[in-house]
Amino acid sequence: MDNGASSYSRFRDEGDVHGLDEIIIEYSDGLILYLTSIVGKIQTAEELAEDTFVLLGTKKPGYKGKSSFKTWLYAIGRNIAIDYIRKYSRKACISIEETPEMIDDETAVEEAYIKKEQQIIIHKAMRKLKPKYQQVLWLIYFEGFSNKEAAKIMKKSLRSLESMLYRARKSLKSQLETEGFEYVET
Repeated sequence: MDNGASSYSRFRDEGDVHGLDEIIIEYSDGLILYLTSIVGKIQTAEELAEDTFVLLGTKKPGYKGKSSFKTWLYAIGRNIAIDYIRKYSRKACISIEETPEMIDDETAVEEAYIKKEQQIIIHKAMRKLKPKYQQVLWLIYFEGFSNKEAAKIMKKSLRSLESMLYRARKSLKSQLETEGFEYVET
């Protein structure tokens, strides 16, 4: 059982409110960033993440352990975001101004600066992709989910997700080339 699952189990089964606190501390930032890729506004994503944790705290849905706790939690958040979009009929897009900067712990300032600039270019290019492409790229490359976990979160078959991921990568590469981004394939 991973840490989130054990914390949730303590909260749900034993009434230990610190378990829910641990989950919120551990998963809120990543969940907010993921939900931002769906709804397009960080303020809305923060509210939806809060709704997700409120649902855990009040309804206490059963976690069966068929996937990692993080996958299960993100799937709940995604469902809440989709309900929100249906209710308010807003198009999902991500704002580069609201996207967090992801800087590696590089010791050289110049390398960190170059990496930051590349990430900004990638985020701008991702913003021009279809929302479903943004989501799959975000889950796989920024959140570190496996293809199987991402498929569960997005409610797609593994084959469908892998096909979408292929098209998303191809689309991102094309967009980056259009913008003159030079990269080295490894």
